[in-house]
Amino acid sequence: MLKLTVYIPDFALEDVKSALFDAGAGAYDNYDRCCWVVRGEGQFRPLKGSDPAIGKVGKSERVVEYKLEILVPDNLVIEVEKAIKRAHPYEVPAYDFVKLHQPEP
Repeated sequence: MLKLTVYIPDFALEDVKSALFDAGAGAYDNYDRCCWVVRGEGQFRPLKGSDPAIGKVGKSERVVEYKLEILVPDNLVIEVEKAIKRAHPYEVPAYDFVKLHQPEP
């Protein structure tokens, strides 16, 4: 099992969550559509050659974003990563997967 962390601008949160759920993320035991979300502020500056969804090249931006953490079964990593890239509005979404230790029952 993996934990995905992805940062999402406020206007795209529900679309990205839905795409991740549809790809099979967020299932745990007898539950589905599980995730943890916290609001924060992201900062970035698009450089020459970028095509920013928000802001202008060369100008620093601050954006209300949400940090979403969601469980992903090992066998669905590729599909979940595709879902992020399809649904996320940023040219280069910030995300990572972390392998979780699962104790024996």
